[in-house]
Amino acid sequence: MEKIYKIFTINPGSTSTKIALFENDRKVFGVTLDHDASELAGFASLSEQLPYRREKILRALAEQELTLEKTDAFVGRGGGLAPLVSGTYIINDILLKHARECFAGVHPATLGAQLAASFAEEFGGSRYVVNPPDVDEFCELARITGIRGVYRESRIHALNQKEIAIRYASGTGKRYEDLNLIVAHIGGGISVTAHKKGRMIDSNDILNGDGPFAPTRCGSIPVSALLKLDPAEVKPKITKTGGLVDHLGTSDTREVKRRIEAGDKYAKLIYDAMIYQIAKEIGSMAAVLRGEIDAIIFTGGISNDEYLTGELKGYVGFMAPVIVMPGEFEMEALAAGALRVLRGEEPAKEYTGIPVWTGFDL
Repeated sequence: MEKIYKIFTINPGSTSTKIALFENDRKVFGVTLDHDASELAGFASLSEQLPYRREKILRALAEQELTLEKTDAFVGRGGGLAPLVSGTYIINDILLKHARECFAGVHPATLGAQLAASFAEEFGGSRYVVNPPDVDEFCELARITGIRGVYRESRIHALNQKEIAIRYASGTGKRYEDLNLIVAHIGGGISVTAHKKGRMIDSNDILNGDGPFAPTRCGSIPVSALLKLDPAEVKPKITKTGGLVDHLGTSDTREVKRRIEAGDKYAKLIYDAMIYQIAKEIGSMAAVLRGEIDAIIFTGGISNDEYLTGELKGYVGFMAPVIVMPGEFEMEALAAGALRVLRGEEPAKEYTGIPVWTGFDL
């Protein structure tokens, strides 16, 4: 008889916390807890939000008459860590310290490890993070820029991208490690990644203004043009107020589509330009893989838009079979990573805090 593992997953966002309870890979409960921005503004740091978010989680579970007793594993999103290889990591002392300090960047995902550790301390069970945003599997050539000492960094929707790639491979009866894939995560941020035999060897940097523009992000910009702008004005456009927000005043692509259907020509121009830039990025990843591509996969929330995926197929369909796997599978990915460890299918990794790449020895 199959052993049933109870797994609790936690994915904090800027104004919400997603939680889900699994029995093996079956979700038995899931909800998104919304947080009032004005309440969060009262906390001086992300880590100070921990008791507030923790209490909201416990209250939501109590309302469903659910308990975290006898939970086998608590799994947080992870973030703020030194660059690391992909996998499921035990939340050890150094990982927890780096999460609290936002060692590699300030992002609500850093609360994932803290919440998982807090619950594990109270209720028992293992504690993990899975494929945090800090996963770095770039090849050396992908890191070089035209300025000595300035390198491209791996900042990808690693959790969802890895899960989608693994699911696709499993569905075709193959191993992820045996395939070459291009995965385009198309959501509030857009990452287009070359997966070569199980490693994400190149992608656009979604946090530092690289790649196609997105609903809230400016993407790549001609460098000389930036020199004419106020840095204080430019910085928020990199991740919060660029892209569709800057052009159209909204990050909601459904609203953009409504405007297009009402005859707004500028909205159509901008939306089509975003699609065009995604296609260009896919083309660059096809070159990285030397044209040896088993499939191109679209995922993320905006991949539900048939107009967008249809246009993209028109641009890139000649390269390889195109697969649409819309939505996000982050909670499932967190549970799956822990489940593989609990079943002994792969070992849990130890976080050392030592970056997998620190520069070239020139």
